[in-house]
Order: sequence, then C-alpha cells, then structure tokens
Amino acid sequence: MTERPYGSWPSPITAALLVERAVSLSQLQVEGERVWWSEGRPAEAGRQAIVTWAPGEEPADVLPAPWSARTTVHEYGGGAYAVHDGSVFFSNFADQRLHRVDHPGAEPHPLTPEAPAPMAFRYADADVHPDGRWLACVRERHLDGEVVNDIVAVDTAGAAEPGPLAWGHDFFSAPRFSPDGRRLAWLSWDHPRMPWDGTELWVADLADGAPQAPRLVAGGPEESISQPRWAPEGTLWFVSDRTGWWNLYRDGGNRPVHEMEAEFSGPDWVFGQSTYCFADDGRVVATWWRDAIAHLGALDPASGKLDEWRTPFTAVGSLRAYRDGVVAVAASATEEPVVVVLDRAGAVTDVVRRSRPAPVDPAYLSAAQPIEFSSKGSHVAHALYYAPVNGDVSGPDGELPPLIVMSHGGPTAAASPALNLSTQFWTSRGFAVVDVNYGGSTGYGRAYRQRLQGQWGVVDVDDCVNAARHLAHLGQVDGERLLIRGGSAGGYTTLCALVFTQDFAAGASYYGVADAEALAAETHKFESRYLDGLIGPYPEAKELYRERSPIHFADRLSAPLIILQGLEDRVVPPAQAEILVTALRAKGLPFAYVSFEGEQHGFRKASSIVRSVEAELSFYGQVLGFEPADEIEPVEVENLGGMASRRPG
Repeated sequence: MTERPYGSWPSPITAALLVERAVSLSQLQVEGERVWWSEGRPAEAGRQAIVTWAPGEEPADVLPAPWSARTTVHEYGGGAYAVHDGSVFFSNFADQRLHRVDHPGAEPHPLTPEAPAPMAFRYADADVHPDGRWLACVRERHLDGEVVNDIVAVDTAGAAEPGPLAWGHDFFSAPRFSPDGRRLAWLSWDHPRMPWDGTELWVADLADGAPQAPRLVAGGPEESISQPRWAPEGTLWFVSDRTGWWNLYRDGGNRPVHEMEAEFSGPDWVFGQSTYCFADDGRVVATWWRDAIAHLGALDPASGKLDEWRTPFTAVGSLRAYRDGVVAVAASATEEPVVVVLDRAGAVTDVVRRSRPAPVDPAYLSAAQPIEFSSKGSHVAHALYYAPVNGDVSGPDGELPPLIVMSHGGPTAAASPALNLSTQFWTSRGFAVVDVNYGGSTGYGRAYRQRLQGQWGVVDVDDCVNAARHLAHLGQVDGERLLIRGGSAGGYTTLCALVFTQDFAAGASYYGVADAEALAAETHKFESRYLDGLIGPYPEAKELYRERSPIHFADRLSAPLIILQGLEDRVVPPAQAEILVTALRAKGLPFAYVSFEGEQHGFRKASSIVRSVEAELSFYGQVLGFEPADEIEPVEVENLGGMASRRPG
C-alpha cells in the first residue's frame, strides 16, 4: 500500500459514479406474478419511471419518456401510483393529474380534469376498489393561497369528476378498501401535529360508494398510527406507538400482536410506506429496526410468535407479499438497494433489479459501526461510524484522519447503515465519517424522538458535537480537523453548529435552513406548523425563533462554509442562502456558494449531484490544505486569502 495524506487518497468511487447508471428504487406493487416499482433516474433529469417485471421477462418501462410518476402532495410525495388488472394509475409530475396507462409503452390518458392553475390539484396514495371501477386517493388543492386536503373517489375510466369521500381535517393519508370493497379505512390529523406526533384511524362502511357514519378506531393527539392495512380475511391491521414504540396491532386489540422495544414503521414523510404484509400462508411478514439496523421475519397472528429470518440486509422497505414469500427493496453494508424476492423462509431466490449494475470493489467500502456516546444532559445518543478504508492507500504514520460529521435531514428521520456510495465517496478518500442519529431521530422509540421537542437547534447540535468529541477522545480522528455537513434540516444543524459552537474546522450546508422564522412563515402547508413542536408556537415564540436562527448571528460563524442550493426550492427558499452569503461576504470568512437551476429541495439531476459533491471536496481541500487526487473543477472560495491552512501538526 502507498501512503498519502488523508483526504487525498485516489478512489474509484468518483462523483460521477454516484449517478452513473445508478437509479433509486422504491414503491413496489404486486399483482399476481407481476411486480412494479418506481425508479428514480438522475441521468434523465430525475424522471421517476415505473418499471415492471414478471418471471421469465426482463424489466420493462411502463411509462414512455418524458412521463414521470411523481406527486407533490405534501411537497415530498410518495404513493405516486397504483395498479389493478395490469393497468397503472399514476400522478404525472408535470401537471399533477392522475393518468392511466394500460400496458407498457402505451400513451397515458388523464383521469382527472385540468386544474385552474398549473399543478394546483394534486393526487397521491391511491387504492383501487376491488371492482376496478374507481379508486380512492388523497387530493390536495391549492386555491387562492389556501391549501385544502381531502380524500376523493376517482373514476378509473375518467368519465366523472372526483367526488369527496372524507374531509374536514388538515391532512389525510392511506385510504384503503377492505377486500370485499364494503369498507374504507383512512388516516387523518390536524395542525400543529405531524403524522409521527398524533393521527387518527377511521373506518366507514360504504353504501353506493359513499362512506357511512365514519368511526374512530384508534389514535389521537398523543398516538401515532401508520399503515392501516386489511388482512385477506377482512381484519384491519395498523402500526401504533401507544407503548412508546411503533408496534403492530389488529382492530379490536389493545396490546401489540407482538410487543417489542423496536420500530415496525418509520415516520410518514412520504406516502406509501410498507413495512409489513400478509403472506399467503396466513403469517405476517414484517421488518423492524433496532439501533438503526433492519431485521426481517414472520409473525404468527395466532400465537404472536415472531421468527426472525437470517438475511444479509441491514435496510428493508417497500415490503409486499409475493408468491409464497415477499418482494422488497433491500440493502446491506456491502450492497446498494436491490429489488429482491425472498421465499417463505427468507432466502433470496431472485434479484430482480439493482440500483447499480456493477458492484463496487469491497476493498474500498467501509461498513457502518453503530456507536453510543454520552451527550449533554446525561443523555445517551446514537450514531453510525465509518472508518476510512481504501485497499490501495493508507494514511501517514502519526496522522489521524479528518472527520465528517453527517447530520441527517428531517429532522424526524434517521441515518441508515445500508451501503451508500455518497458516504463511501468520503471514506475511500481518507475521511472518517460519523452519521449521527441525534435526539429526535426515529428508530429508537417515541421518547427518544421527542427529545427534540422544543429543542431543535440545541439537542441535535449537542449530539453532533459530542459524537465528534467522543471519536476525537478515543484517538480515532483528528480533533483539529472536524467537519460537519447536512442537507435541509441537517443543513440547519450544520449552520447552528458553526454559529453556536467552536468545534468545527469547516462545514457544508445543502439547502439548509438559515432562518427558522422565515421557514415557519413561508414554508408549505405540510410543515407549516412543524416548528411549533420543534421550537415553539409562532408568532408567540418569535424571539426564540430568532435566537435559534443562524442568519441573525452570522458574525459568530467559526469556520469556513460551502452553501449548495436549488433555485426552485419551496421548502427552504434560496433567499435564505443568499442572505447568509451576504453575511459571510461582509464578515470576510472563507466561503463558497454554488446554486443550481431547476433543482428543488434535494438534487435530482446527475449534473447537480456530481457538481455539488466535487465542489464540496474541492472546498475541503482548499480550507484544510490538501490536494484531492481527483481531477475536478475547483470551486471558487471567496475570502480564502490570508487564512492559515489547517494542515495536521
């Protein structure tokens, strides 16, 4: 092995490889022997294709370009399509209307009328009635500055206007028909709660397609219900966190079918989660999380016994019953997400689609190591640690690697241990990485999730700082070269850490929140009251919002910063980034600002992803004083002159 300074290691995991022939896989659907999934394609400007496969066939696109199955209900979408008798009903990104396509490659035709303004009427999370003549879905209407959500019935032939099924609450999700088509279940919730705070599960009988006397089955202000689903014999199942953990329940049962201090669901940021399903032998196949690691197994509804399957996967989602087993999107520490078929014992029988056709040499891969550490207030916090790994290069004797602290978005979300080349890009170049599941993250129970209530910008920052200090204290990383990066809410944590602490040598904010008050005042409906819980009611807590907003304390910035921002971002408008840039320029602190035309909240275009990662690497090289091995276009760093390089020693 050769010896080179950390950060300057040559690596086959290039920025281009992150998007080269790579796709995202999600939203599995099954009908008989046939499987469908959604495939996000950076090389096609982020188009969401629907792909189908059956045994003996090659996967085939259902939608011809430029059709894209992507809904913007709640802005984050999900649940963009449904299938019935081989037909696909989907929300088209360009106009947000529901369309129908009856066989692969056919031209879709619309089912819902044109909206009075572009993308003003949006549809998501559809379920097709067993008779195939109509479907129920969430509708979101943007009307003269007001956003109205409800559940509507849509004629699958497109011959009638959508008709209301449920209304009167701020939000709805998961309309689901019983197997006999005589009942409809759905979820609702109201401001200021988010779906992981408190939701209500409703059921109504259907008479001539209209719900009769809806009744509340479960849930309330302090109970989060997710994924209502009817078993084949007509029993309603759902996930609830009433014990403090998201566990599985049956209608009429007050206790979990199998009680466990583990999470059988995640936060409903997007529609269409599927973490359990009903196998043909009567068992319930489910995935659950402990310490950020996914497990998979089969539950006997009669006895409540849960048998865990031995699989190589550390992340499992989009779980659907298939043949005598299941099909899922799964990943491991050494394999990126795949669409995979498993038999009734959990053995892999078919890999249908890989997110990348050629695997990366494991000599360049660093596996996640779950760690715990003490944080402020005697709390125990969690993270995933990745050591620098490269089969060809090692660091100099006596030198410790720089550390990148990753702060996930959400903030109600979690870091995953599944192989992610965006993390391996850094570890294979000689950076250590710690992906922090700070207080407020999901996967560790409701109490851990609620640690962030009223404390956003405090608990998350404390946990990120203490993760870095913990690793530096153990002698695993260089305490003088600590970096922090994050996107969206993770960008906010990054900015807060650079403003309110002195621990980091540099940072990177991807479409990060700089002004919490502006976010509360300007953001979309779904998140418009989210900060009531994370910070406090607005405008009553206006002064607290100001105290938690890095934009008002730019003079306290302690380290160089690169800001990366989409110019069509409605969740975190670019005005926040531009205000921060003005402050950085006035302060004279080294910084770089890279904006991206046509990008929203999260980069989807291949060119944007490549440029953002290369710009970040170039930025770190310039401010830490190393030369990247990659031939990349340097990012322009303003105010760099006069800054002492942070070389080790």
